[in-house]
Amino acid sequence: MLTALFKRTFDIRDGEIRISFFMQLYIFLLITVLLMVKPTVNALFLSKLGAAHLPYAYMLVAVIAVIVSYFYNKGVKQFSLRKITTGTLIFFSLIFALLSFLMYTNSINNWVLYGYYLSVSIFAVLVTSQFWIIANMVYNAREAKRLFGFIGAGAIAGGIFGGYLTTIIASSFGNRVVILVAACLIVCCVPILQTVWKLRVEKLNMYIRKQRKGAIQGSYSSPFKLIINSKHLTYLAAIVGVGVVMAKLVDFQFSDFANKAIPDSDELASFFGFWFSSFNVIALLIQLFLTNRLLAWLGVTTNLLILPLGIAIGCLLFLTFPELWVLIIIKGMDGSFKQSINKAGIELSILPIPSHIKNEAKSYIDVVVDSIATGLAGLMLIFIIRKLELSTSYITVIILLFLFIWMVLIYKLREAYFQSFRSNIQNSLVGASVENKNLKFNRTSKSTINILTQGDETEIITMLDHLADFKLYTFRPHIVNLLKHESPKVKAAAISQLHYYNKGTATEYIKELIHFKNDEVVYAAMDYLLNHTDIKEENIFKSYLDSPTDYISNAALLCLAKDASSNKKLALRYHLSDRLDAKIKELFSVENDLRKQEVAELMLAVGYAKDPRFYSFISANFNNRDPYLIKFAITAAGLTAHEPFINQLLDFLAEKPFREAATEALQAYGVGITKKVLQLELSESLPDTIKPYIPELIQSFKTRDSVKVLMRFLQSKDFVIRTEAAKSLNTLKLENVSLAVDQRMLTRILLRESVFYRNTLHAIITLKGFIDTSQTDSLDTDAEIESSIARENLVDLLLEQLNQSLDCIFKLFSLKYDQADIDTAYFGLKSEKQDVRINAIEFLDNLLKSRLKSNILPLIEYHVLENNGYAVSSFEAKVKPEKEILTMLLRNRGTRMKLAVLNVIKFSGNDAYLSVVKPLIKHPNLVVQRFAIRTVKELKMASIEQ
Repeated sequence: MLTALFKRTFDIRDGEIRISFFMQLYIFLLITVLLMVKPTVNALFLSKLGAAHLPYAYMLVAVIAVIVSYFYNKGVKQFSLRKITTGTLIFFSLIFALLSFLMYTNSINNWVLYGYYLSVSIFAVLVTSQFWIIANMVYNAREAKRLFGFIGAGAIAGGIFGGYLTTIIASSFGNRVVILVAACLIVCCVPILQTVWKLRVEKLNMYIRKQRKGAIQGSYSSPFKLIINSKHLTYLAAIVGVGVVMAKLVDFQFSDFANKAIPDSDELASFFGFWFSSFNVIALLIQLFLTNRLLAWLGVTTNLLILPLGIAIGCLLFLTFPELWVLIIIKGMDGSFKQSINKAGIELSILPIPSHIKNEAKSYIDVVVDSIATGLAGLMLIFIIRKLELSTSYITVIILLFLFIWMVLIYKLREAYFQSFRSNIQNSLVGASVENKNLKFNRTSKSTINILTQGDETEIITMLDHLADFKLYTFRPHIVNLLKHESPKVKAAAISQLHYYNKGTATEYIKELIHFKNDEVVYAAMDYLLNHTDIKEENIFKSYLDSPTDYISNAALLCLAKDASSNKKLALRYHLSDRLDAKIKELFSVENDLRKQEVAELMLAVGYAKDPRFYSFISANFNNRDPYLIKFAITAAGLTAHEPFINQLLDFLAEKPFREAATEALQAYGVGITKKVLQLELSESLPDTIKPYIPELIQSFKTRDSVKVLMRFLQSKDFVIRTEAAKSLNTLKLENVSLAVDQRMLTRILLRESVFYRNTLHAIITLKGFIDTSQTDSLDTDAEIESSIARENLVDLLLEQLNQSLDCIFKLFSLKYDQADIDTAYFGLKSEKQDVRINAIEFLDNLLKSRLKSNILPLIEYHVLENNGYAVSSFEAKVKPEKEILTMLLRNRGTRMKLAVLNVIKFSGNDAYLSVVKPLIKHPNLVVQRFAIRTVKELKMASIEQ
């Protein structure tokens, strides 16, 4: 029970407790040692030399750090990180033991004080940097996000313990014993390091080990260039550097005022120890109760603003009240915020950087940048404060100047941070494009003319389609020349394109085409003469309706029907109904020799005429063997806008050869068709075969009503409908259709989708448990075998719907966030590489708002990441009673799922399901009704047999 509470409190998963405790103990001891040696050496330094020597010490730290970094790099190239870290720990243990001996023999002089002041500074940055590099090897990005806070609490606790321990030992036994105890504690870190290495690092697979080893050993070749070439690392290094300068300026002010107020070295050491420990107590409270909440609320980069803003408030207060108590507040903000909120932000800010760059850059930033910044602070103190003989109070003005620079750098880091995540994921993807799908047709005039004059049939027709939205007179002569093209399709397309130019263009050419032996060309030519010239329609109809050439007479009849659809007098004048009746009778006569093109034109004429007496002629051709005539029957049905045709046209959406024609035909019904579709969807009467194409049909209207219908589809019980509706809304967004989507409703829909997602995971784990149990037991009867097969089929369907739900969630995300960012995350999650999937989830963690993040991200993490023997997500799919799961699926899922669940219930033989199944006997969907009736009978029969 206590273990469960502990894991829930600190979000530690199975398999992580032991290694996390060792890592926490490791950093606890390091910081304990640091908080023992730092105040002691600082107190000795200030007592012997005074605060005036601190600026020189700061500059020496910078010089020594560069030298140490050079030799450290040499060592790393020859030895493993474990050996280097072990050697570092032992070296500093001996150094501090020697200091204790020198203090005991009273052999401390100025040079020794400078040497040990520098040693403590190098120790502080070097061993902590080594620790965090090891932590990056032990944990991936997702684990680090959760566990660095817990481990960081160990560092803060070490600061508290070390500070108070220094106060007690220094006041009771003197400073030399403090240093001796610190030397012993450093040695204790060595076995912990070895244990951590064996527990986790050596168990990494060979690929990861080689990758990270290469990253660490190769990182020191040119870390400066890596930082300069990366905006992200440049801003991060600058932020760290400015932060160090700020800290040193604050520390100098604090130390100077404290030294003047407390001249005795032991009392000063006790004062420093007390306040440093108190600052760490505050930091621990912030770390435990505020850091994670602030990260979730503000995000990683914005979180970095808290420290400079806090110091700014303190500095303004100090300008009003230049007292030690104000400096204690400023130093407290620096000490507590820096070790909690700011530390978490800095460590997480480097997460999106690829590991082979991150490890080497981090070492350089932690050691060299930190130390150079310390030296810069020293130079500023010497040449600005000392040379100008200013009071240390003026440091506050310098601090305020640096605060402004600090905030600007944090603002710059924000975009670089997200860009690094994008680049890291995109560069890891192979063959996956995350570019915007909204590609625009972009051709020069020269290339367009080349296609119109030299292209093949397909190229020319495609180009003419693209030119339909433009009226460029440059292309008109070339389009007119296409009237002489050998292809009838090109001729017809060219005539259609001429409608966009001045009335009467190329009339003489088109008149000649009336006598061309092709139905499509003759109709296009005649329609052009009727609607785009000054030729009177009566002259055309009198000349061509009774023409002995069937190409011409058929085209004239179709043109008459089309024009008569908006002019009933025209239909009466030329006896349209009688002509259609005669043509249809001719078709069914014994001597019928009509070509299929004539039949097609006749169906279109019937469609335009909108005379119900002839609609049977259209519906009869729905079952024609010739796909050509079926397509024209579909088009003609759309022209009638006859409601009884709707169901038949919807059925054609399932057939790829007729899908485009059926979509266009249904569009002819207008937005009113959405009511019919909604009724079918609500009654779960839409066939599974046409569900994927319904949202695309609604999308094609591009109206506010269509957006409302698509939003309603997002609340459907059917996964396919929801996913396709989300896709359609995204298409409207990419097409820049100015149709607003209710963001609050969208959030509610996303949260509802997360419930579907969660329940699907629960259902899968529950049913798999039953399947595994049945496989271990012998299946004696056919019913048991059938029951097992039914469950397996249900699990397969649930897995399919789980992936559909994930797709739907990301399509919905695209309506709330930047499309490119969501695409980057989505393709990252689909990657075969575990590291890329982890980075994609971490990217989402920083992108999503808190409510969506807390509800959806754990589910995605559970679904997408591999389980390597321990929990990878805060979500845990629970095994629930099978009846509860099956009941939930029957009530909240679509037709396909209902049928699969009924199949499982039917073979279960459990009459307890009767109360659940009986309501489905009255279900609007006939298939569900019949299956429910059959299931009830099976359950009753099984009950009687028992």
